[in-house]
Amino acid sequence: MIMPTVFEGITGSRTASVAMKTARVVIADGQTMFREGMKALLTAEQKFSVVGEAADGKAALELVSQVKPDILLMDLELAGLDAMGVLAELALVESSTRTLILTNAISRADYLRALQLGARGIVLKSSPAKVLVESLLCIKAGEYWIGNDGVANLVHAVKELTQNADKPNHGSKFGVTARELEIIGAIAAGYSNSEIANKLSLSQQTVKHHLSNIFDKLGVFNRLELALFAINHHMVEIDH
Repeated sequence: MIMPTVFEGITGSRTASVAMKTARVVIADGQTMFREGMKALLTAEQKFSVVGEAADGKAALELVSQVKPDILLMDLELAGLDAMGVLAELALVESSTRTLILTNAISRADYLRALQLGARGIVLKSSPAKVLVESLLCIKAGEYWIGNDGVANLVHAVKELTQNADKPNHGSKFGVTARELEIIGAIAAGYSNSEIANKLSLSQQTVKHHLSNIFDKLGVFNRLELALFAINHHMVEIDH
């Protein structure tokens, strides 16, 4: 196994306040030149602090456990233990590190699998540098980076992945009301708040109120998490 590299943190009174505002990042990629390029890019941005790098999956896991970064920037196809395996291991220890996956190409099924395992987003290596920076800032803020892929498209793919699962659960065990279940179904189908309001003859404020209650009951924080939760727990049916 290739041992991870840990970089010393920023020290000194002047830089301490800067460090507090930056996201601490670990870079995991098998190519040394690529890691060095990413490190130079992120360091230049001054919004990120690269605290370590790893060349394979096992080293990445060890490094995350050791330095507990805010973000793990990880190649999809790492040697030894790939990104999916790393995500699965991190889920077992309930790591607070948010993961962004870099890849040359990825299938829709793998995209959804990565999200289900806890990835916060996927970025193609061919994307402009500004896209990488934007995606990192997005997940730093606690959001998901889904690029140009809409929620409706994502939940259709989740449906395909879970088509052999148990019968639908109508939400009773989560304390979801019939009206809330209607709204969940509309979110999973890709409707906006205004479209849901028109569809269900409600005001947009009422829809927002219902969504707030739904988020609290299900422990989700945004529409993507809600859609994935609903499909994974078979609360809604999405037609192909």
